[in-house]
Amino acid sequence: MSAGRLREGSAGGVTMLRSVVTEGWNRIVAALRYGATPGIILGVAFVASLLVNIGMGAVSVSPAETIRIITNHLRDLLGGVPLAGTIGSVLRHAESLPVISSLVDRLDLEITRQKDAVVWTIRIPRTLLGAIIGCGLAVSGATMQGIFRNPLADPGLIGVSAGAAFGAVASIVLEINTFGIWTLPIFASLGGLFVTTLVYLLARYQGRTEIVTLLLSGVALNAIAGAAVGLLISIANNQQLRSVTFWTLGSLGGSQWKHVAIVGAVTLVGLAIILYYRTSLNLFVLGEREARHLGVEVERIRVLLIFVTACMTGAAVAFAGAIVFVGLVVPHLVRLWVGPDHRRLIPLCALAGATLLPLADLASRTIAAPTEIPIGVTMSLTGGPFFIWLLVRTRSKQGGWG
Repeated sequence: MSAGRLREGSAGGVTMLRSVVTEGWNRIVAALRYGATPGIILGVAFVASLLVNIGMGAVSVSPAETIRIITNHLRDLLGGVPLAGTIGSVLRHAESLPVISSLVDRLDLEITRQKDAVVWTIRIPRTLLGAIIGCGLAVSGATMQGIFRNPLADPGLIGVSAGAAFGAVASIVLEINTFGIWTLPIFASLGGLFVTTLVYLLARYQGRTEIVTLLLSGVALNAIAGAAVGLLISIANNQQLRSVTFWTLGSLGGSQWKHVAIVGAVTLVGLAIILYYRTSLNLFVLGEREARHLGVEVERIRVLLIFVTACMTGAAVAFAGAIVFVGLVVPHLVRLWVGPDHRRLIPLCALAGATLLPLADLASRTIAAPTEIPIGVTMSLTGGPFFIWLLVRTRSKQGGWG
C-alpha cells in the first residue's frame, strides 16, 4: 500500500515538474519572441542596411572606410562646439578600444577625396533620409490602422500621400516661397492634412466612422488629387517640370543634409507623440464606445493623431515624392511577427520601416545601373503583390465578403 502510494506520489511529482518546466519554457519563448529579440534583430538589420546602402554603388566603400569617414567629419564638426574637448576625449577613448582600433587603425585606411565626397555628401544624406522617411511612413500606417480599426488603412490609401504631393507640387508650380526652405514641407503637410480631414468627415455617419466609406472616399480623393497634380503639371514650365517629375514616382535623389534635418525633426516629434498614445491605440481596437468608457478621449486623440500622421507623411512626400505601400506592408509584417500590441508594434514598425526603405533605394539604384529606377516604382512592385495577398488572406479568414 505504502509503496503504491509512493509510486503514485512520484508520478504526480514528475508530472507536476514537467508541467512547471514546460510552462517556464513557454514563457521564456514568449518573452524572447515578444520582448527584446525582435528589437535586437531589427536593430542589427537596420545598421546593416545603412552600411550596405552607403557602401554599394559605382564607388565601392567598405564599412571600415565608412566609419573612418564619419569619424573624421565628426571631429571637424565638433571643433567649434561647446564641450568639444570632452566629446573629443570620448572619441579618442573610443578609438583606443581594441575593437575600434583593430577595425580602423590596424587596417591603415587611406580615404581618397572621391570616396569622402561620395559618402559624406551624397550617400549618407540619401540613406539617412530614406531611413527617416521609411520610419515615418511605417509608423503613420500602423497608427492609421489603429485609429480607424482597419488593416487596409495607410497614408496612401486614404489620400494623405496624394494630398501632400498636390500641396508640394502647387508650391513649386505657383512659385510660393513664403516660408523659405520650410515652404515645401508646410504645403505638403497642409495638403495631406486637408485630404485626410475631408476623408474622415465623409466617413463619419451618426457618430461613428464607416470603414467602407472611408476607403471609397480615399480612392475618390486620390483620383481628384492626382488630376489636380496633372493640371498643375500641364501649366508648368520646363524648369518646374524637371522639379515636379519625381513627385509622381518618388525618388531619394538629390537628398541633402538640410532635408535630413527637416524631415528628421518632424518625424522625431511625430514619433514621440504617437509613442505617448500607443496604449490608447490598443483601446481603439475595442471600439469607440468601449474606449470612451475606459477613459479615452476618442475624438481628441483621433484628430491629433490624424494631424501628426499627415505632418509626417507630408514632410516625407515633400522631399521624396509619393512612396506608397510602406505604411501598409511594414505594419502587417511586424504585426504577424509580434502581435497587435501597439506598445511593441509602433517602435518595431519604426525600425522595420527605417530598414526597408534604404534597401528598396539600394535595389532601385543598383538593379538597372547606371539607370536608376524610381523608388516609388520599386515599392509599388513590392507592395502591390503583398496587398493582393493580404486581401485574399483576409477574405479567406472571414469566409468571403459577399
